[in-house]
Amino acid sequence: MNQFLNILKYAKPYKSYAIGHIISNILFALFSTISMIAIKPMLDVIFKQKKDAIIIKPVYQGISKLGKYLENQLVYQMHEYTGGDNSKALIFVVGLIVVAFLLKNLFGYLANYFMVFLRNGVVRDLRNAVYKKTVELPLSYFSEQKKGDIMARVTNDVSTLQYSMLPVLELIIREPLTIIFTIIAMLYLSPSLTLFVFIFIPITGLIISRIGKSLKRKSDRVQKEQGVILSTLEETLTGLRIIKGFNAEEKFDTRFQESSNRFYNFSNKLLNRQNLASPASEVLGICVIAVLLWYGGQLVLNEGSSGGLNGSSFLVYMGLAYYILTPAKAISRGLYNIKQGDAAAERIQEIIDTPNPLKDKENAIVKTGFDTEIVFNNISFKYENEYVLKNFSLTIPKGKTIALVGQSGSGKSTIANLITRFYDVNKGSILIDNIDIRNLTTSSLRSQLGIVTQDAILFNDSIKNNLKLGKDNATDEEVIEALKVANAWEFVKDLPEGINTNIGDSGNKLSGGQKQRLSIARAVLKSPPIMVLDEATSALDTESERLVQVALENMMKNRTSIVIAHRLSTIQNADEIVVLNKGEIVEQGKHTELIAKKGIYKKLVDMQSFE
Repeated sequence: MNQFLNILKYAKPYKSYAIGHIISNILFALFSTISMIAIKPMLDVIFKQKKDAIIIKPVYQGISKLGKYLENQLVYQMHEYTGGDNSKALIFVVGLIVVAFLLKNLFGYLANYFMVFLRNGVVRDLRNAVYKKTVELPLSYFSEQKKGDIMARVTNDVSTLQYSMLPVLELIIREPLTIIFTIIAMLYLSPSLTLFVFIFIPITGLIISRIGKSLKRKSDRVQKEQGVILSTLEETLTGLRIIKGFNAEEKFDTRFQESSNRFYNFSNKLLNRQNLASPASEVLGICVIAVLLWYGGQLVLNEGSSGGLNGSSFLVYMGLAYYILTPAKAISRGLYNIKQGDAAAERIQEIIDTPNPLKDKENAIVKTGFDTEIVFNNISFKYENEYVLKNFSLTIPKGKTIALVGQSGSGKSTIANLITRFYDVNKGSILIDNIDIRNLTTSSLRSQLGIVTQDAILFNDSIKNNLKLGKDNATDEEVIEALKVANAWEFVKDLPEGINTNIGDSGNKLSGGQKQRLSIARAVLKSPPIMVLDEATSALDTESERLVQVALENMMKNRTSIVIAHRLSTIQNADEIVVLNKGEIVEQGKHTELIAKKGIYKKLVDMQSFE
């Protein structure tokens, strides 16, 4: 139930729809009861209950006798209108019933009309909140999560709420009020008979709640398995080339089928438990009706005695008693749905409530430019247990190009992750213009940086929109100029739609070299003062590397650059080369100086591999 209350918080922006929904439901519940009670005067006319009665104008005698007053007022008005003609009286009562049912359905429609905006608004805001938080969370969070599971939470779990927990919003007012108004009418008709209802309803409620206790656990298993299915599918689509190349189709097919079979079994158990709700509540309800039929029949047979009941009142009472089953069943289904939706809400809330360790500080500084230098001040960092950088110190003056080289695992790419604040250092500090980057707003820090990674990450969109990611207001001329600097215009101009050409999923319509040059063009268009190149040419063939290298040299002119190097061609002209080994600086200097030292750098050059 706590999770249900958490979801209700998202209904606050839709107060006007909620008020309209509540008012419509109150009137729906009222006219639902009136439409049933209106049958009694018709039965009185048919059974001629009031044939010999003297009709006088009733007098209001207080709230305790309001029911009797309203009934007598109706009889009096009907008599005034019909002049005692039973045929006209029958038409009058039938008209009253039609109007009552018409108003009931009108307000029922209005309640649903308002609920559409309320429910869909909550779902939209909830889905947006989960996505926004997903984008805000640091990379470290996703290294411990399956992408498929997160996708399942944003899609399937939100949909589960839409079709299980949120429809309960419709029941909060309508069904309880319908039951209350109906019970008031039943109390008026026969207090002693209504006592049976109060005895049996708690008993039936207890039995139904027992059936639903395991629903949350079963639902949680289903939703987790949906995450496994989506994760397997996402990995299959991403790695299809490798799966086929290693003849691993059968292995992945088996993995998917195993997950699919678990989902099948869990779903069967969950749905069969759900399906038990309606028949269980109906059987229990009909048992209550059977008892009322027996006891009410006794009261009708003793009509003349104290506490007796006339035939028309008994029939209306039984109609009300059966009528009360519909909202009671709806409430029992709602409780089941809350149990099922509770698991989905918990999984969604888990993402929303996850703390973001990289959140901007209060009064964080907005940096608008880069003036002097970048300083890595004795920093140490670890992803898990072992430090991958130890006591690392480096100063990079403005306008200089610094190259980081070393074997795999030496900590080169970690420097790129730390300067961009994808992670925070464990010890020490990183300063830009003598300001700790943790004191800057993340957006203003990253606006000073351009990033080109080893894997050219592009999106299923046009070339122009991919480049405008860092500068949304760029003109077509600026886009073309950036493409020329990145040595990419030569192939873009020959494409069918030029810069408006869609490059496909992850840019798969292009070659590796073309994708990398577009990544460089994107960084050029952003035009930041600091460039971070993380092994930007390592995945390219010789021809593509030559073209990309020219693009990189164009881009780095008059900029401060941190180059994480894989090949000699990328770094030999750097102002300073820093050689890393196991997270520590072991050599530092220009290319010729380091070659002369005949140390680790010389060995790496001889091997032509800065891994």
